[in-house]
Amino acid sequence: MEGLLQCSANYVPLTPLSFLERAAFVYGNKVSIIYGNTRYTWRQTHERCLKLASALTRMKISRGDIVVAIAPNVPALYELHFAVPMAGATLSALNVRLDEHTLTIIFFFFW
Repeated sequence: MEGLLQCSANYVPLTPLSFLERAAFVYGNKVSIIYGNTRYTWRQTHERCLKLASALTRMKISRGDIVVAIAPNVPALYELHFAVPMAGATLSALNVRLDEHTLTIIFFFFW
């Protein structure tokens, strides 16, 4: 919308967390993920992510922490993309196809 002044009435930045909350509210019964025989709606995804975020905070994961996940594109990794920021931490999702040498460099030089 060119030339339109951005304000709270017509512009709100979309974050992963606000996206998930809005999707659960607006599209609650619509499918958010299909993986094999597994299907979750946006409402179910939101609830699962809230529970995962709660579990992470019970593990003392909080703002400033980095959660590293080495996983293929499965529902658990999808949920981590929402749950980790809900807990205040940062997610570092590493590619399962990285070789041992590259992973070693990432782990020891960046953390």
